Amino acid sequence: MKSLSSFLIASVDRAIAEIRQGGAVLIKDDGDVPLAVLSAEILSPKALSGLSAQAERPLMLALTARRAETLGLDAAQVRTRTVLLSIANPVSLEMLAWIVDPLAAKPEPASLSGIQISSVPTGSAADAAIALLKLARLLPAALVAPMPAKTRGPRVQADSIARYQAEQARTLARVAEARVPLKDAENARIIAFRPADGGTEHLAIVVGEPDIAKPVLIRLHSECFTGDLLGSLRCDCGDQLRGAIAEIRQAGSGILLYLAQEGRGIGLVNKLRAYQLQDGGLDTMDANLQLGFDDDERIYQPAAKMLSLLGVRQVRLMTNNPLKIEALSKSGIVVVERVPHVFPSNDHNASYLAAKASKGGHLF
Repeated sequence: MKSLSSFLIASVDRAIAEIRQGGAVLIKDDGDVPLAVLSAEILSPKALSGLSAQAERPLMLALTARRAETLGLDAAQVRTRTVLLSIANPVSLEMLAWIVDPLAAKPEPASLSGIQISSVPTGSAADAAIALLKLARLLPAALVAPMPAKTRGPRVQADSIARYQAEQARTLARVAEARVPLKDAENARIIAFRPADGGTEHLAIVVGEPDIAKPVLIRLHSECFTGDLLGSLRCDCGDQLRGAIAEIRQAGSGILLYLAQEGRGIGLVNKLRAYQLQDGGLDTMDANLQLGFDDDERIYQPAAKMLSLLGVRQVRLMTNNPLKIEALSKSGIVVVERVPHVFPSNDHNASYLAAKASKGGHLF
């Protein structure tokens, strides 16, 4: 028999799959009626007309307050992380694209006059809609409408979406491991961890034989396809990955956790969008905000769970990011020392590193 946790994760997995295919998902909170949700990024005319025909009230657009602020809308007055925008009917797909995507071609005239903005309580269905789109690695903007209580379709509870990432982390289990000699550490093995829903694996690269009775030298490394694999000069990720493995080997032993959190948690596609915005003059933090994300969307419960499964309770953490220390500490891992992990900048990533220091609080 499936546990309550398994049902929770499975319901959100189904919702993610549906929303990524352009379908509508019904999200239910403590209210009487479900909220139908469509991704504004991949909205089709057919899906739009279908939702408009079924909705009991005019359609609205759910956005992050950060994205609304970048559009010049007064989101600060509502003081919530998600806002609702009234939109004119019939809905213009071109205008929606301009509101949602900072890289979309602007319609003429590009005016937002007359749009009303309202607050969305944390934990509500509309707030959960934005969280669902982030989980689906889509732009965090949703066309929403209250529906009749008996409306049929994929359903998910708002609370399930809010708890999804923590529940996934809680269900991580070791599923495979093998000895993998590395260029900078021949005595290494890789251990794979998978959540109960069969979702994306996180990896632990174990170098040598760490003594878990003592603080273990570790590095939390978020995957970076462009930096780790292609050697991109736009970031310092490749240097940090290979440098950490070499430093752990020199220390005798340690663990690098390779976390599936591309682009500080926004995914590869959105990271490429952020790069395009950076080419237009924004820094790495502001580019994320323009897209509607926080400057860092990562969570570290998976890392804490992996360390726990490895029997590690105390660590010497290789990082420049104080948030990682705070996150591990909150999850019960004792950080006895921060080990600086700094590499020289180049002409392509100097401004990126400067923004991480000035706005992200990184210690270089």
